[in-house]
Amino acid sequence: MATLRDKIETGKPSIGSWIQLGDESLVEMMATGPFDWLCIDLEHTTISIEHAGRIIRVADLAGCPVLVRLSSHDPAQIKRVLDAGVTGIIAPMVNTAEEAEAIVSAATYPPKGTRGVGLARAQDYGVGFPEYMKRMDRDLVCIMQVEHIDGVDNLEEILAVDGVDGFFIGPYDLSASLGCPGEFDHPEMVNAMSRVAEVVKRPEVLAGVHVVEPEPERLERMIGAGYRFIAYASDMLLFVHHLRTVTDDITDVRGESA
Repeated sequence: MATLRDKIETGKPSIGSWIQLGDESLVEMMATGPFDWLCIDLEHTTISIEHAGRIIRVADLAGCPVLVRLSSHDPAQIKRVLDAGVTGIIAPMVNTAEEAEAIVSAATYPPKGTRGVGLARAQDYGVGFPEYMKRMDRDLVCIMQVEHIDGVDNLEEILAVDGVDGFFIGPYDLSASLGCPGEFDHPEMVNAMSRVAEVVKRPEVLAGVHVVEPEPERLERMIGAGYRFIAYASDMLLFVHHLRTVTDDITDVRGESA
């Protein structure tokens, strides 16, 4: 079975989705759908580590790679989600190369890093540690989320850190760091995104972005701009989008019947 790293190394766009609600039935449906990966959001949801463990198991058994968007740079959290069996991590608010180095180190076993050794689901409950260690040495995926102007200023240095596979732009927090939250047309935000766009165009860079609303046209534009690691909507947004469509359908039928 192809790993997420295998898919990334083809150079083709990799399209995943975000898990916000965490309902395991929805996760199972998404894991058997069109997505190359799913990412559990621990930063802006009520999903706990225990809950994440159940989601990881469901998606993994369905054959879909799983990442976790961490809530911080806490090495203990990094260790726990990896031991639960995720393929990789997306670290929020990475502003410097030093922060990126510490995150990669926490996710990597000695002698390359400082990850503590434990035996859990990822290591086949204790009987598969040697195989797991070899597998993660190749297949671990570490994505740094750049969502502050300081991160944009230091983007080249962040990407140069050994073990950093790519970056994921966070437009809302980036605009907030510029004093114009949500104002994507603000001159300072346009300038910052133009600087990011120059990096995105480089074929060796794995650049990620979240197409928040399920809009195929925007997805196509982001691929055309060079983004190759794209989160498309989320479990919550896909449900809300479909619910709006159903609401319009019912409203139309009620209007015709009146």
